[in-house]
Amino acid sequence: MHTARRFRRTAAALAGTAALALSAAACTGTPQGGGDDGSAQGKDVTITFWHGWSQENETKAINANIAAFEKAHPNIHVKVVGNIADDKSEQALRAGGADAPDVVSSFTTDNVGKFCSAKVWADLTPFLKKDGIDPAKTFPSAMLTYSAYQGNQCSLPLLGDAYGLYYNKTAFAAAGIASPPKTFSEFEADAVKLTVPQGDGFKQLGFMPNYHGYESTPSHFLGQYGADYFGKDGKSDIATDPKVAAMYTWQKDLVGKLGGFDKLEKFRTGFGDEFSAKNPFTTGQVAMAIDGEWRTASLADDKPAFEWATAPFPVPDDQAASYGRGYQTGTIVGIASGSRKQTAAWELVKYLTTDTDAVVTFANAIHNVPSTLAALDSPKLDADANFKTFLDIAKNPNSTTTPASINGGAYQVSMQNLGYEFESGKQADLKAGLAATAKEIDAAIDQAK
Repeated sequence: MHTARRFRRTAAALAGTAALALSAAACTGTPQGGGDDGSAQGKDVTITFWHGWSQENETKAINANIAAFEKAHPNIHVKVVGNIADDKSEQALRAGGADAPDVVSSFTTDNVGKFCSAKVWADLTPFLKKDGIDPAKTFPSAMLTYSAYQGNQCSLPLLGDAYGLYYNKTAFAAAGIASPPKTFSEFEADAVKLTVPQGDGFKQLGFMPNYHGYESTPSHFLGQYGADYFGKDGKSDIATDPKVAAMYTWQKDLVGKLGGFDKLEKFRTGFGDEFSAKNPFTTGQVAMAIDGEWRTASLADDKPAFEWATAPFPVPDDQAASYGRGYQTGTIVGIASGSRKQTAAWELVKYLTTDTDAVVTFANAIHNVPSTLAALDSPKLDADANFKTFLDIAKNPNSTTTPASINGGAYQVSMQNLGYEFESGKQADLKAGLAATAKEIDAAIDQAK
């Protein structure tokens, strides 16, 4: 289980990054560091690396990678500081000085636009070109997308997450379902067939579509549609992109087919913690769930009382050829633009993000998706059939992510709020709701510039 995943896709986390973005956007003129720190010529250099991992297996894994790096680069010493949140690192980077980190990682890809636009993280393009690294041939396309903003490659992927379908094979067999659904019409039919009423609730629910249902978020569902979110002019296009309206309509229709919003919400209140053995999929309360690759490790540990498997999440019927795609996000790492030790810092970032053995070792240790094309195909990767599903999603060229924005994930918060209103019936006019939400998104972005 990866602690960082607890917070990344929740509304609270998105709102927090949005608020941070607004305060950071006003900060410009961060001093640029750089220059030759002498490490390339063998001079002893100590750099500081801040990251957010906190669980024992995670910190052990990152420390092992750092030790391997220092062995390969005996003149570069790394001071590692863990469990650092984005707001703390941002404050330190803006303040600068000797106590600021040289290398920083973040679990929140929604903040990339802020990091890049505020220039607190250095553009890595010159470093990549100097060492002959072609990003497009090194990293999966969706991961490369979420690590840059408007041509500024101010971060690189450092392991990733891919979202797919978890399904209860025992429940499938009992319902006479032979294989996982590939299209939304198949998915809807299976979800209804797998739903077993009990009293005024459910003994088993086929799927929890409500937006408060853990990973059932608009962005995860829209990953199956391939929505762009923004037009070429940088304005929100959610009111004019038919894929967005189709997603909201599909979700609400599914809510109705499975018993209605109120009945589903009442059932949802009985769910246990998402990141424990009381997760509703693990307990058998829901027969299908959308979730990330880390869940395979949790299920292996929790040993539910049924057989389970994974598959790509279904796609809209009119995009059946894109089956195999999925939503992606992940951890990113970058160099402080004010660092005076960027030569050494780049060597660490390059090692962590492009060295195949380093990426694979780290992925194996914390059960995340590797973040390079070479690592995804490495024979050293621990990948059973259920985990391989997510590797294939990561490699799928149709897989998508949410684009970076100058004010972080604020636009996703706006879209999720619309989802809450539409699914519950508080907003009956979807067209009007999308138009109002698009205006809200554009106004917030304009304010952050």
